[in-house]
Amino acid sequence: MNYKKPKLYFEKSGIVDPSASYYVPLENVTNTDNQDIKTMVDLGRYFSIFAPRQSGKTTFFEGFCHKLEKDPAYVAILLSFQDYKQLEKVTVYNLIEEEIFEQLLNRLQDVHCKNIEPVRELLNSHGVTDHISFRKLFEKLNKVIPPKKIIIIIDEFDGIPIGELENFLTTLRELYQKYKKRTDKALYSVGLVGIRNITKLIVGGVSPFNIADQVKLPPFTLKNVRDLYAQYTEETNQPFTDEAIKKVHEETAGQPWLVNRIGTILTVDIKPETTNPINAQDVEKGIRYLLKERNSHFDNLLEKAKLYKETFVRIIFNGVDYNPDDEDQSWLEQYGLIKEENDKAVVANAIYKRRFLKAFFQESGAIADTSLKAYFTSDGFLNMEAILSDFEEYIIQIGVNAFYKSQKPYEKTGQFLLTAWLYQFVEGRKGELRYEVPSGLGRMDILLIYHGHKYIIETKINRSHGDRALNKAIDQLCGKYLLTEQVNEGYVVIFDIKTKVGELCSPQRHAVDGKEILSFNIGIGR
Repeated sequence: MNYKKPKLYFEKSGIVDPSASYYVPLENVTNTDNQDIKTMVDLGRYFSIFAPRQSGKTTFFEGFCHKLEKDPAYVAILLSFQDYKQLEKVTVYNLIEEEIFEQLLNRLQDVHCKNIEPVRELLNSHGVTDHISFRKLFEKLNKVIPPKKIIIIIDEFDGIPIGELENFLTTLRELYQKYKKRTDKALYSVGLVGIRNITKLIVGGVSPFNIADQVKLPPFTLKNVRDLYAQYTEETNQPFTDEAIKKVHEETAGQPWLVNRIGTILTVDIKPETTNPINAQDVEKGIRYLLKERNSHFDNLLEKAKLYKETFVRIIFNGVDYNPDDEDQSWLEQYGLIKEENDKAVVANAIYKRRFLKAFFQESGAIADTSLKAYFTSDGFLNMEAILSDFEEYIIQIGVNAFYKSQKPYEKTGQFLLTAWLYQFVEGRKGELRYEVPSGLGRMDILLIYHGHKYIIETKINRSHGDRALNKAIDQLCGKYLLTEQVNEGYVVIFDIKTKVGELCSPQRHAVDGKEILSFNIGIGR
């Protein structure tokens, strides 16, 4: 078979148009009772659905509203508050009125509603200027077209002006509660869509929308990815191997934007205009291409990750315990940067992990030439004395401002810079690097694994004269971490405020209970 030029493309910006782009519907979009959106709407439920940007929210709900149109009893109205945040209240409600009136009349005309003229008269006499007139609109409409079920889906609900948030949510709550036991509901069902979990919003000490079902938008399943790429194959005769599809799903964890973007890279940049199969090696090439690409998707997420940098880096290395009430974790999850997996907070997918960790570390300016033979022993292991000695030189080069600008403890700054330095030796899956690692008797600061060999590093901040910080670090290493990890050598890095930056201190060797400790005293004093 010959290659055929495709007519469709992989969408990477905005809503997906199935007539122009490859498209698969999301599966298993349910609430906590395992009810799908159609079931919730049929039951007259109000619900909120949150998901990160570029994860398919708008596409999903436009498709859902289109399906509802098959039943003439439903009047589905789709709104968006995307650009409302800076508007005055009157302007906001005027725009809401305009959208609702137009969509309502168009729908009633399409289904040949007998009561369209009384509805038109009502709309001509009833303006929407605030939350009260918004509520009364639906109460009046309910008397004019009782057989119809009005459904409103509000996309980008986060864009509502903050001053109107409580009024609007309270009005929806009032409509829901007042008509809950009635079949002739004034506003039959409502869905609020955004990146925030709206049911958790607290206004005036209470949650005004706690009557709503909570729904999460899932990522693409492996089947979704397979079906999406199969559409390209059907058009062009260029197949994807099963291993390639599995690798895409594994690396992206089904994030829709990533799946589509990699689809473009593979078919346009890596293996274009051929019927030769796209294989797993091609996918790895495509991912390396993507990781070097500048695009708004990565730019926006990086800005969000920077707001919670320390928590994000800890999650990258450690998989800390997932805590839904932790504010940093909550925001990182809502932006799509992390997720819960086996009770741990983990990075949402391998591509985000590789891209943003490297971005943070490049920002730190930690650059070592990892090709130098001096960094490795004759038997292929790491020469930690050379690596840590050059780290000390790196601290001298960058100066001490980083240690004093941060509001975090100085030791955390040192840990981050040291982790950035060490990461270069394991980048590209040449080893493992873990940060604040739980062990049987405590929490190790840094654990580096290279060719199966474990390198355990304890860091301390020294604010006083003497060896108190050093002795404490050695005791922790020998009495806890080296013991539980069954390792006979360890490393201590002291960030010493009492020693001026630039004053080099020779590494010291310590032998304790058959364990060998190499310690470095790095001056960060002004």
